Amino acid sequence: MPLHFELVTPARHVRSDDVHMVVVPGTEGEFGVLEGHAPFMSTIRDGALQIFKTAGASPETIEVRGGFAEVGENGLTILAEHVEG
Repeated sequence: MPLHFELVTPARHVRSDDVHMVVVPGTEGEFGVLEGHAPFMSTIRDGALQIFKTAGASPETIEVRGGFAEVGENGLTILAEHVEG
């Protein structure tokens, strides 16, 4: 089953997608989120989100600056202060 992934900034909705896994640059270290992950919230540091569309795929990276990550029933939501590009 895919993981529902949302990426938003205060200015715009950047992305909404179903993916295999996202690796997030948390302030306490990187963490990976798959479908079914326990509810979780973390602040994020400046760095690259790694988005894996399918198992074994090469990751797409998106540079983010600060913000929060929340894993809940609806999947993973990243509220980034700023997204490069």
